[in-house]
Amino acid sequence: MLTREQALEQIRRELPSDFEIHENIQLNFEEVNKNMTKLNAYAKDYEPASKTKNIADLKEVSTEVELEDDEFEVKDKKTNEVKVVQQKVIIISGEKYRVPSSVIAQLKIVLEDNPNCKKFKVKKTGTTIDDTRYQVIPLG
Repeated sequence: MLTREQALEQIRRELPSDFEIHENIQLNFEEVNKNMTKLNAYAKDYEPASKTKNIADLKEVSTEVELEDDEFEVKDKKTNEVKVVQQKVIIISGEKYRVPSSVIAQLKIVLEDNPNCKKFKVKKTGTTIDDTRYQVIPLG
């Protein structure tokens, strides 16, 4: 926590040299210090904003789970324009899991051959948008 003198000195360094500070200035040091956090302390307590996960992150998925429409905004890095992206998701224990259209297409084929299939899992390979592939594996 800064002392009054340290805070005044810091303010003097940041202001133009011809700017005068009256010694009777009232600073609320507790309020100033309350808004300051060391990077390492912040990083330890950091929890990323809720983010949609991927269906391949689940060990198994029921074919009876509700499929929902979802959307999110993304900023184009080249044009700085905000675009709305549509996606299909399932919600498991309050978490959203994205369901790629290729998974839905493969599940359709599985269900045509095995209409009694109740569970499946999804294997994901690849690491980039161009090489990511999904494989639907029926479990029963």
